[in-house]
Amino acid sequence: MIRTPDDGTRLRILAWLREPGRAEHGATTEAVADRFGMTRPVALTHLRLLTAVGLLRTGGTVGRPYHRCDEVRIAEVARIFEKGW
Repeated sequence: MIRTPDDGTRLRILAWLREPGRAEHGATTEAVADRFGMTRPVALTHLRLLTAVGLLRTGGTVGRPYHRCDEVRIAEVARIFEKGW
């Protein structure tokens, strides 16, 4: 669900959102699109999927949401995979 069917873009988005500064403040859909050279609708699709599976939280103002990693959920998912799921 994180890796397929794309080329690892979702994992790169998560890694980028976890960088210092960005982890605290998050990033807009437009910033993600610019950073990864994609259109806004494509970025929004990736961000919505990551939010739907609980790996991202969305906050900010209406019309200008900021996306941040949900570190607790990411740790939970990592533990599941470490246990061989």
